[in-house]
Amino acid sequence: MSDPAPAVPKSEADALEGFLGKWRARWPEWVVMEAFVPQAQRATVLAWAALQQEMTDAAWGGQDPRPGELKLAWWQEELHGWTKGRRRHPLGSVLQRHQAPWATLAAALPQLPASRERARDPEEAVAALRGFSESVAMVDGALFAPGDASAAAADASVVTAVLLAARAVQPGDAHLPLSEMLRADREAALASWREHLVRSWPAPAASTRPRRLWAALASARLGQADPARPLGSWRALTTAWRGARTGRN
Repeated sequence: MSDPAPAVPKSEADALEGFLGKWRARWPEWVVMEAFVPQAQRATVLAWAALQQEMTDAAWGGQDPRPGELKLAWWQEELHGWTKGRRRHPLGSVLQRHQAPWATLAAALPQLPASRERARDPEEAVAALRGFSESVAMVDGALFAPGDASAAAADASVVTAVLLAARAVQPGDAHLPLSEMLRADREAALASWREHLVRSWPAPAASTRPRRLWAALASARLGQADPARPLGSWRALTTAWRGARTGRN
């Protein structure tokens, strides 16, 4: 089904490009990997990725959590507005017109700043994100696998893995569970946590192709000594091929 990006005023288009560009800058491999996304879905896929990054950056970024909490409260209002046909944020020019559970996502947003606190162990790190991951998986399904009600429950664990991987790329060690910090020095603990995330990566693969591609990219990054370093073009291509070939959508 065709999914063309709607026409927006130039000023809003420029603002939209700014948010999309932030995501591309962190994940430059996407210029290669998006070839495995149907052309008609690419605008929606990129905008949805950028929205998730805006939310997680607000929750986990900076030394002071309060600015991020205020931003997430604003996003709650914005998402509720989307369900009523209103939008203020440029990403809404692409996403708001889709019939997705935006109100459910809004209701789960307070869990994100709560996950900023250091977990005691890997199990608590996963549990802290469970509700938010379920709401994200529901949006995945609505956007990319409409009519497949079973996708969301199965895909929530993959969403959590991608979120934990994204946080592992951020500066500092606040994402490290206490159990990891007690085992070794800081650099060894960071490496050990990344190895744990790779070993415990959920199976089977996600139901939707965009989520499989994001998961493949996140997992490949975690396997590097520096997870913030982008994959080379050839590895990005093979990673995308493996992510795209498994699943139904």
